[in-house]
Amino acid sequence: MAEEIPDPREVDWHPRRRTTLHGHGEAGENFLRAWRSGKLHHAWLISWRRGIGKATLAYRLGRFLLAHPAADATSLQVAAEDRAARQVEAATHPDLFVLQRAFDGKKIKSEIAVDDARGANDFFAHTAVTGGWRVAVVDAADDLNVASANALLKLIEEPPRRSIILIVTHRPGALLRTIRSRCIELPLAPLSLSDTLAVLREIPPTATTASEALTRAAELSEGSPGRALDLVESKGAKLFADLKAKPQLTKARCVELSQAFGGRDSAADYQVFAELLVGWIADTARQRGLSGGGAGLAKAHDDIVYSLRQTDALNLDRRQTVVDALLLLEAALKAS
Repeated sequence: MAEEIPDPREVDWHPRRRTTLHGHGEAGENFLRAWRSGKLHHAWLISWRRGIGKATLAYRLGRFLLAHPAADATSLQVAAEDRAARQVEAATHPDLFVLQRAFDGKKIKSEIAVDDARGANDFFAHTAVTGGWRVAVVDAADDLNVASANALLKLIEEPPRRSIILIVTHRPGALLRTIRSRCIELPLAPLSLSDTLAVLREIPPTATTASEALTRAAELSEGSPGRALDLVESKGAKLFADLKAKPQLTKARCVELSQAFGGRDSAADYQVFAELLVGWIADTARQRGLSGGGAGLAKAHDDIVYSLRQTDALNLDRRQTVVDALLLLEAALKAS
């Protein structure tokens, strides 16, 4: 019998344990104004890309409602020692329901099952234990399958009194249109460099990381602390930062950069480097396209993406793929 392991999501910096939030002040104020009006909508869609603090904001809003059942507060901040805050942190608040992919003691399921979504309906069928709000956090709606999405839709269509559903989504356009139409959307934005660094300095794995490495990861993350966390110790990210700082590419330099991706344990670094590279080429082509150029870079982008996919599919030499991609990039840059 296999030994059960802890849920890998239960880290010290889990969103429900974070009582501070960097950035997203406008979204918070919009929610607070709606709450003060006494006509708070029952379903909110918190959207944008992964790793920018959407779940942290969802728990912040839920914690606030659980701590302030009446409209008598001027800030979303709830003290860490508040009873509601402690219960949310410990995942023991009786009026908070979290809908996410289940963990069976061995692995996290690939999607949110319909029975889990129906659990939210059962939760809202009972009155609030503390006499205030009942809060459900969906983290994330992108993990719903067709059946569980329809179960959530039914709940959104028939909301109980003093209940709220806070839905995190990385790709709002992929959700059921009927779900989106019944929610108020809170689209977030990338964090500033200073806010991204502030988050990283509060997370245990990166709190003691050298300042240079943190700054490099934050700059490459484009305002996503979650992405920066993946990049901070990545050799692929460091090599891309070196490339970006000095984009002039001789064949000898292309070969030198590629050597890091020859070992068996280099696959993750290669994927990071490749992802950053194609993203940078796309952004550069887009910027130059605004002034009438960039066609050569756009074609180079498509050719490089195809080459990278072929390498993954056929298990080709990653080093040669990187050399070819960089030489193609250099030619496109010179021609544009």
